[in-house]
Amino acid sequence: MGLEKIKAVVLTPNFMTVSRIVAVPIIVVLLMSDARSTTFIAAALFSLASITDYFDGYLARTRGLETKLGKILDPLADKLLVSSSLVMLASLGFMQGWIACVIIGRELAVTGLRCVLIENGQDVAASWLGKYKVGFQIAAIIPLMLHYSYLGINFNGIGVFFLWGAVFFTIWSGFDYFIKARKFLF
Repeated sequence: MGLEKIKAVVLTPNFMTVSRIVAVPIIVVLLMSDARSTTFIAAALFSLASITDYFDGYLARTRGLETKLGKILDPLADKLLVSSSLVMLASLGFMQGWIACVIIGRELAVTGLRCVLIENGQDVAASWLGKYKVGFQIAAIIPLMLHYSYLGINFNGIGVFFLWGAVFFTIWSGFDYFIKARKFLF
């Protein structure tokens, strides 16, 4: 397979989405060892996977590469990546477990709500609140994975700061979804 063919495959939205799913067990295994080197590699891999989330959507929209499979896999990949990372961070004691439960619970509830909305022919695109939620989650998870101090910087403290923003936007965006969709629920 030539370099151009490889480039053509790697730069497809669905490949990027699948790469995020493949990254999940690798990140989990890396975080199972609470070592400075493995948490650093896990944070780097999580960062790279998070970047692909932006690029796969951008490529799909701008190049007309949106697929039904991509519309299903993309949010699934995001939720697997974030949820498994939060579970591992909580298991390591790098964050409080109840926060992981709130964030994961909201993700599951909104995913169920999206299914109801889709059945009713409604738009389920992410709102600006959802985009802030994701931004704060990523901004929290990366330094929480780094956990240790590097160059005198307390990465765990930075992660906890952004984690509170993630909790705030997680709850707010969850309520917003349910308020906007209430007529389809009862």
